[in-house]
Order: sequence, then C-alpha cells, then structure tokens
Amino acid sequence: MRTTPTTVDTAVEAFLAEDHVAAFTTLRPDGRPHVAPVRFTWDPTSGLARVLTRAATRKVRNLLARPGSHAVLCQTAGFRWVTLEGPATVRTDPARVAEGARRYGLRYRAPAPEFPDRVVVEIAVTRIRGLNV
Repeated sequence: MRTTPTTVDTAVEAFLAEDHVAAFTTLRPDGRPHVAPVRFTWDPTSGLARVLTRAATRKVRNLLARPGSHAVLCQTAGFRWVTLEGPATVRTDPARVAEGARRYGLRYRAPAPEFPDRVVVEIAVTRIRGLNV
C-alpha cells in the first residue's frame, strides 16, 4: 500500500494510534544512516509526525547538520508495518514543543517532566507505505 497523507485509510490510522514504538532513521553528516527507537505521534490533519526528544541526541544533530533532509519513521508490529517519510525540522519554539508533548501524552502517557533541552522533530510526511494494516 502506498498513499499520501490526505488519502490515509482507516486501518492505517488505527494502526498509527496503537501503542508502538518506531525505528527513526536520519542520515549522519557522512551519509551513513542512524536508526533509533522512538515514540512518536501522527496528526493526519496537518500531515505531521512528531518526535519529542532532546537537542543533544544523535538524531537531532544529524538533522541540524543536514537542514531539509528527510527522515523516516517505521512502526512495526509483527508483519504489520507503516512507514512515514518526509522532510524533518527540529523545533525549539516552546509552543511547538508543548504541542508535541501534549500529543505524546494523548497517545502514550504524560512525558517525563520538562527538561531544558527538549525539542520536537516535526516530519512533514510526504509518503506513507505499509503492509498488512
């Protein structure tokens, strides 16, 4: 199944609402991939996937070193999977970080108390692929 954010079907939406982690892939400055497990949120209305994290993480440093680069989230559960791909931006604006934390709390649980270098990575999803959802 290949789709765009505006044509996501209900089975994909339901799967993306389940409590799973995803593999988050960014590219290091030398082009090698970096993959890390993350929790994330998906907003089909805006087409944004959000990852709440810290500024010092490798994934954030990768994105800052390659502005405008794409990132990929791949949520799996057995042989069911969905990938979300698009350009990723690191946001430090307190309102955007708070929105990321709010959405995280709705999908998973309230995030850890705020820490000084919290950021949110926003992925403007341009491509969605999946299987068995």
